[in-house]
Amino acid sequence: MEEVPTAAAAVGAPPPDPGPRELTAQEKGFTLAAALLGMFLAALDQTVVTTAGPAIKADLAMDDALYGWITTAYMVASTVMVPIYGKLSDLLGRKPILLTGMTIFLVGSIGCGLSPTWQLLLASRAVQGLGAAALFTTAFAVIADLFPPAERGKYTGYFAGVWGVTSVFGPFLGGFLTDGVSWHWVFFINLPIGLVAIAFVLARMPKLGGGIKARIDLPGAVALAVFVVPLLIGLTLGSRPGEGEGGTGTPMPWSHPLILTLFAVSAVGLAAFLAIERRAPEPLLDLRLFKGPVFRAGVLAMFVIGMAFFAAIVFVPLYLITVDKLSATDTGLALTPMTLGTVTGNVLAGQIASRTGRYKGIMVGSLAGLVGAFALVALTLEPGGGVELLAAKLVLVGLMIGPSIPLYTIAIQNSVPPQQVGVVTGAATFSRQVGGTIGMAVLMTVFASVFGRSLAGGAVFADAMTQGVVAVFWAGAVMAVLALVITLGLPELPLRKTNR
Repeated sequence: MEEVPTAAAAVGAPPPDPGPRELTAQEKGFTLAAALLGMFLAALDQTVVTTAGPAIKADLAMDDALYGWITTAYMVASTVMVPIYGKLSDLLGRKPILLTGMTIFLVGSIGCGLSPTWQLLLASRAVQGLGAAALFTTAFAVIADLFPPAERGKYTGYFAGVWGVTSVFGPFLGGFLTDGVSWHWVFFINLPIGLVAIAFVLARMPKLGGGIKARIDLPGAVALAVFVVPLLIGLTLGSRPGEGEGGTGTPMPWSHPLILTLFAVSAVGLAAFLAIERRAPEPLLDLRLFKGPVFRAGVLAMFVIGMAFFAAIVFVPLYLITVDKLSATDTGLALTPMTLGTVTGNVLAGQIASRTGRYKGIMVGSLAGLVGAFALVALTLEPGGGVELLAAKLVLVGLMIGPSIPLYTIAIQNSVPPQQVGVVTGAATFSRQVGGTIGMAVLMTVFASVFGRSLAGGAVFADAMTQGVVAVFWAGAVMAVLALVITLGLPELPLRKTNR
């Protein structure tokens, strides 16, 4: 029997939207390369600046109390923009947001390189952070656009490789440019890389995401900034070491009026953000997402893992420099095995998840291993114990941390429709970054308490330092246990084999 055409068809209504077309392998390759270039740009900047810091401080006559703001200005601006860019990329598309982020980042790089004063440098570092947030968030959203969850793990290793290369190569490049030319070129080196990345995106990257017609939630964005900026600044002031051998002096006390005021403003911002998001027709962060058990548990686990991450990445270099008397270069070399372990864990976890379609077992196993790795370092750390032996233990730490980078993001993305990939990716990244900042504050407080008590009890400096770092690793183990408990409650959904 012949089908009778509908009234809509009879008057020439357009056929239903078949959805986005499937990209060719070449288009996917070029798009992935563009996202990797953006990620490389932001990741390299974070590592090359570390070795240029002392020269910048001396040349610009920067006060000791302001030195940490070379990093803090970048971090605060980047963190607050991550969820905003995630939402914008869903509304406007990945390509315009990626181009915007690259442009802002390069403008900030020029400002940093030309800075004649520390005030302009810090302002330019904040501009860099505003741009870098788009590069981080959009890169992971692009992978979600290109590949379905069942295949996504195969490609997250490329981003881990970018982080690994920049973590190892960046400090050496920063030192070479600072010593051989000037610290200004630590920032100018971003320009040729960034221009190539922009040209690549303009010429080769197809349209991804976007097409959602909705107003941008400006009140929500303002409230989010009021919540995040004072919180991160307060946490940084309370956790940053003051003067002392190896930078181990007493930070600003948590009861300081400035810190209390910042936290109070942050609390007001959080309350306003939650109130606005409940009523916004198109919220920056749809609070209904937290009703989903995968999103809720995944974001919370990433927050706690972000807290634990700093146990190794911050306090081991402090220990090697102050107790084992290693140079900054030798300390970087000692940490290279952990970096390579993290990359390896990331790649292996992604490959296994893609081949088996299962991810929760890998999450649980890696977190249990991380608890053991932290405990192993805490039980065996002692002055003169050998840098090579410590480096071998840190390989295990890296291997166990590595799987957390891709798998939680994949699980969260897999639990929502493709149209929400940008916003949930931004929320996941935001959770990890805020967790890292809070974790740094908690761990620094633990370290300062144990270190100070040990010195007051008559311990020599090396022993007091060791006891402080051991306490930090035990605290990291507790955080890893908490992340493990949260992950046990995370439902494992079958990984989708399409993006439709």
